[in-house]
Amino acid sequence: MTEFNDTQQQLSRFRLRVAAAGVFVFVCFGLLASRFFYLQLWQHGKYALQAEENRISVAPIVPNRGIITDRNGVVLAKNYSAYTLEITPSKLTDTLENTIDKLATIVQIDARDRRRFKKLQEDSKNFESLPIRTRLTDDEVARFTAQRFLFPGVDVRARLFRQYPLGTTAAHVIGYIGRISKRDQDRIDAMSDDNDSDPEHYDPRRDANNYKGTDYVGKIGVEQSYETELHGLTGFEEVEVTAGGRPVRTLSRTQATPGNNLVLSLDIGLQQIAEQAFAGKRGALVAIEPKTGDVLAFVSSPSFDPNSFVDGIDQQTWDELNNSPDKPLLNRPLHGTYPPGSTYKPFMALAGLTLGKRTPSWGIQDPGYFTFGGHTFRNDVRAGQGFVDMNKAIMVSNDTYFYMLARDLGVNAIANFMKPFGFGQITGIDIQGEARGILPSPDWKRKTFKKAAQQKWFDGETISLGIGQGYNSFTILQLAHATATLANDGVVMKPHLVKEVEDPISRGRHLTVPKESDTIPLKQGDIDVVKRGMENVIENPSGTAYKVFRGAPYLAAGKTGTAQVFSLQGGNYKGHLLAEHLRDHALFIAYAPVDHPQIALALIVENGGWGAQSAGPIARRVLDFYLVERQKPENEAAAVAAAASATEPINAPVIGDASKAITVAAGFKMLPQPVVPGAASAAEAASGASTPGANPASGANAAELSAPVTASAAAPAAASMPPFRRMPHRPHKPAGEAQPFAAAPRNDNRAAPTAKAADAGTAH
Repeated sequence: MTEFNDTQQQLSRFRLRVAAAGVFVFVCFGLLASRFFYLQLWQHGKYALQAEENRISVAPIVPNRGIITDRNGVVLAKNYSAYTLEITPSKLTDTLENTIDKLATIVQIDARDRRRFKKLQEDSKNFESLPIRTRLTDDEVARFTAQRFLFPGVDVRARLFRQYPLGTTAAHVIGYIGRISKRDQDRIDAMSDDNDSDPEHYDPRRDANNYKGTDYVGKIGVEQSYETELHGLTGFEEVEVTAGGRPVRTLSRTQATPGNNLVLSLDIGLQQIAEQAFAGKRGALVAIEPKTGDVLAFVSSPSFDPNSFVDGIDQQTWDELNNSPDKPLLNRPLHGTYPPGSTYKPFMALAGLTLGKRTPSWGIQDPGYFTFGGHTFRNDVRAGQGFVDMNKAIMVSNDTYFYMLARDLGVNAIANFMKPFGFGQITGIDIQGEARGILPSPDWKRKTFKKAAQQKWFDGETISLGIGQGYNSFTILQLAHATATLANDGVVMKPHLVKEVEDPISRGRHLTVPKESDTIPLKQGDIDVVKRGMENVIENPSGTAYKVFRGAPYLAAGKTGTAQVFSLQGGNYKGHLLAEHLRDHALFIAYAPVDHPQIALALIVENGGWGAQSAGPIARRVLDFYLVERQKPENEAAAVAAAASATEPINAPVIGDASKAITVAAGFKMLPQPVVPGAASAAEAASGASTPGANPASGANAAELSAPVTASAAAPAAASMPPFRRMPHRPHKPAGEAQPFAAAPRNDNRAAPTAKAADAGTAH
C-alpha cells in the first residue's frame, strides 16, 4: 500500500511538472508570437526602411562653385579637379605617424604636407577624411592603388579645388575658401534655422542639408559674403549596394546645380597698377565710380596669396603671415582706421559754407599760428601765408584758417554735417567686417570713456578736428566714399564690389547695383567753391599737388594730407631721423575728370611722410591708367599684359611722351600743358608741404584748452578780393606777370622736413 501511495505521489508531481513545462512553453511561444506580430505588423515599415537603407546608399553630389570675374571678364577665382590622398584617422589599424611614413615611400609627402595635415587634424573630428596630399599625379595614383590593401583608412578621392589665378591680386576682396570649422558649421546651422522659421521665404540654398558632403566654405571677402550664391544646390545619388558596401547599380540621380557666377565691379588692370604702385609700402587705396558706387580698385598692401589657404595652410606659414609686422592679412581699406589729416579740409570748408559760417571771400591775415585758451596751434609755414580765403586755404592747405573754422562751427555741427558723407558710419559695402571708425562728438566721448574726467568734451579738442586730427579716425573706404559723394554733387551711392550675378546654366544676369541711397541737401554754388579749391590743389603752381600732376592730359581735383602718428613736443619734424613706424601717414583724395567725374579715390601710405611725395604719385599713376591708357581686356592674359605694360617708376608719374599721340577716353578734354618760361624752378621750390596737427590735448592742460578763445589770427569780417581764376582753363602767363597767389611753401605734404611742430604737440 505504501508503495502504491509513493507511485501516486510521483505521478502527481510528474503531471504537475509537465503542466508547468507546458505552461512555460506556451508562454514562450506566446511571447515569440506576440513579438513576431509586433515586428511584422506594427514595426514593418520601420524595419523595411532600414533594410532598404542598408541596400541603398544615398550620396550627396557637391555642386561646382561659381566662378568670380572682374568687370571685363578676367577670371579671379575658378575650380579645377584633382586627386587627393586622404586619411580617416578613426579607421587606421596602425598609428598615424607610421601610416604617413609608409605612405611617404609610395607618394611624395614633404614636411609642409605633414604640418598642414596636423593643423587640419587639430581643427577636425577623428572620423573625418582629411587630405595628406593634394594634386596627385597619375603615377602616384597608380602606385597607391596597387598597394591600397595595405592601408585601411586611406583612400584616393577626386576633389574640386579652388584656384585664384592672379595670386595676391585683390586677395582681400576675393577672399578664399577653407575647410568647414565648428564655427562655420554653427553659422550654417543658425542660417538654416532662420531659413526654416520663415516658410514663405524659404531658400534651399540656406538649408543645412545643402552642405551635405561639402568640405569648404568661403572664409573672407566675396567668397564669404556671397557664399549662398557661389555654393549652388547639392544633388543626390541613390546607389544599390551589396552587404559589403560595393555599388551594384545607380537607382536615381538628382543633379547638383552649380553656384552662380559673380561679376565684380573691379577693373583688374587698374587693381594691378595700384598694387604695383604700393610695392614695398604699407597702405590702402579705394577707387569708386561716383555715379554708380562701383568699386574699381580696392588695394590693401601688402597682400597674401589666397591659394595657400585652399589646401589648408600649415602652421609655420600661418605664423609668418599672422605675426608679420606688416600685417598682410589685415584688410586695411575695410578694417584700418586713420586720421584723415588735411584731406578732411574740403569737407570742413563745405560745412562752413552750408552752415553759414563762411563765405568764399571771407579770409584771414595768417600770422602762422592760432592761439586758443593759452595754447598755440601752429601752421606749417611759421611765417604765415598772408591773406587766406577759402580757395587759398584749400589750395595751400592752410591750418590757421581751418583751426578758426572748427572753433566757429563747434564739434556737434561738424559731426552732424559729416555723418551723411559716411564719416564714422558703416557704408554698407557688400563684404563683411567693415569698421565704423570714429566721428568724434561729446556724446561719443561720454560713451567711450569710463572716468568722468575723461568724458568731458573740451572746446580745445574741437580745434584739431578742423585739420583732420584729434579723435578723427576713419577707414580709407569711408574717405573714398565721401570723396565720390562730393564729386557726385552730394548724391550718395552705396559702394559695392559685386556688379552682376550670372546664372551658369541660362547665362542670364541680374544687376546688383544699388540705387542712390540719399542726397545731401547742399547748394551747388557751395559745392563748386570747394571743388574749385580742390582743382587748384592740382592745377595751380601754388597747389600742394601741382608738381605731381603737371602735364596730365585730364583735369583733376584733389587734396593732399599728412596725418601724425605721434605728437612731437616743441621741436622740428624731421621724418628721415625718425623710426619708420613713427613717421607721418601720407594721404591723398582725388576725382577726375572734374566736369564729369568717372573715378574718385582715396589712399594712404602708412608712415609715408608727406602726402604729395608719397601718396600723390600713386594717385597720379592710377588716374593716368584709368583715364588714358586703359584698354578693355578681352581675356585674362590681355588684362595682365595691359597692367604690366602700364607701369611707370614712382618718381616719374607722367605716362607717355609729350610728343607722342595718346589715346584718351571719350569725353576727356586734352588740356594744354602749362609752360611757364623761367618759372619751373619757382614752381618746384613751391612744392613743399606740411604735416597736420595732432590732438592738442596731448601736451596742454585740459582746463587751458577749455578756456575762452584768443584769436591771434585776426580775421576781417568781410574781405574783398578778386575771384580766383581756374588755372587749367587757360595757358599760364609769362613769368613776368603776377599769378593770383605767389608760389609759397605749402602746408601739406612737405618736400623737405623743415616745418616745426606746435608747442604743445601739434605738428602741422
